Parts: sequence; structure tokens; C-alpha cells
Amino acid sequence: MSQLHPWSRYVAIGDSFTEGIGDPEPDSPGGHRGWADRVAEKLAERTDDFAYANLAVRGRLLQQIADEQIEPALALRPDLISISAGGNDIIRPGTDPDEVAARFERAIVRLRSDGATVVMFNGPDIGMTPVLRRVRGKVAIYNENLRYVAATHDAIVVDMWALRELQDSRMWHPDRLHFSGLGHHTIARATLDALGVAHDLEPMRPEPLPVRTWRQARTEDMGWAREYLVPWVVRRIRHQSSGDRITAKRPDALPPRR
Repeated sequence: MSQLHPWSRYVAIGDSFTEGIGDPEPDSPGGHRGWADRVAEKLAERTDDFAYANLAVRGRLLQQIADEQIEPALALRPDLISISAGGNDIIRPGTDPDEVAARFERAIVRLRSDGATVVMFNGPDIGMTPVLRRVRGKVAIYNENLRYVAATHDAIVVDMWALRELQDSRMWHPDRLHFSGLGHHTIARATLDALGVAHDLEPMRPEPLPVRTWRQARTEDMGWAREYLVPWVVRRIRHQSSGDRITAKRPDALPPRR
């Protein structure tokens, strides 16, 4: 097979976004697929002996990702690393996006220390999601800091804020916090484009949604609050995480399989 990109070992680190939560697939490790698995599968098509590991764990804060995932990731000797971190910090009340970005920069310095290509993600524009709209300004500030970090340390940014497709509610899981399979597919396309890798992932253009009445929307909001919001709040009160007792779904660098 002719090599059409320079990478042979890819390690993904982060939280639920990179683990693939919202994109269930029983045959995938951990029961979720996600954008990173899709990217690895396409990269493997273009290079012999390609290996992929995914150390991301749902619910992890930035410092936990730095403490628990960076050194194991570097020990796998990757030439391509992706990191998405800080989102769980930003949505928490009282966090400072400038301070979170400063800690993120320290993580990038370490990840770049062995010469690997580093891919990072800014946050999407969540102005249309009721549960996240209140932190839109913090996300925007964090994003601008991340652009500076990427420019300073020669990292690649996947610009999710500019992905207008993510404004479609079908790109999001019913919990309104994670992306759906459609969203993960869209982000995989954007990641491969940012890497400059040719691929055959086509844009998904679902049919327009029917117009909802106010009553229908209200009923859906109440159902969402019962099923997703209340359990999330209870976990915060109890200092619990959705990632408690969860381990990395792909801890070793192996060929990705579909």
C-alpha cells in the first residue's frame, strides 16, 4: 500500500468526546465508536502497519487527563496525538477559561516534546443548546486561548466552532451534552480535512426536521430533564463522575478494526 500520509502510530487522549460517547456500537471496544475511531480507520487505509490507541475516559477533567493519560500516551511512541480537554472544566460554575487554557498549554508542551504531530479541538458553538448556552461566552474565550496555544506550539486545530453542521440538533445525542453518531461522523471528516488526508467520508444531510409546537418542545425538555439533567446534577452533588471505574477502551497501540 502506498503511504499517503506520514503517520503510523496514533494515540487519542481526552474525555467522553474522544472516547466516543453518544455513538454506541456494540462491536467496538468499550461499546462506543466515535470520531477518533473513524479517523484511525481512515488513516489505517492509507498506511501499512498503522497502530491506534485511545486512552480517553468520560468525565475526566483537564488535570486528570494530564496526570493519567499523557505519559502513558507518550510511552506508546506515537507520531500523531490528538487531545481534547477542558470542556468538563469550562461547563462547571466558577471556572476561569484563561486558567484552564494555561494548564492546557502545559499539556501541549509535554505532548510536543517528542516531536509528534498534535491535533487539538476548540469547542463548538453551543448557543443553540439550552443546557450549555449559559457558558457560550466562556467557551469562546477558551477557544481564542487555544488558537494562541496552537500557533505558539505548532499544533493543528480542528475548528469545531466553525462547523455550522453542528448547529443541527440531530448532531447531538438526546442528552444534549454529547454528539450523536451523525455528529461524530461530521467531526471525523473535519479532523481528516485538518490533517490534509484524503478520505471518502461524505457529508451527511438528513431530511429537515418537522416543526415542533411549543407544547411538544416543552414535553421533550421535561423528559430530557428527568432522564439526563437530574442524574447529572446528582452526580455533581455526590462528587461522582460518569467515568468512575471506567478504563481506557483501547489502551494498546494496535491496528484499528471495523
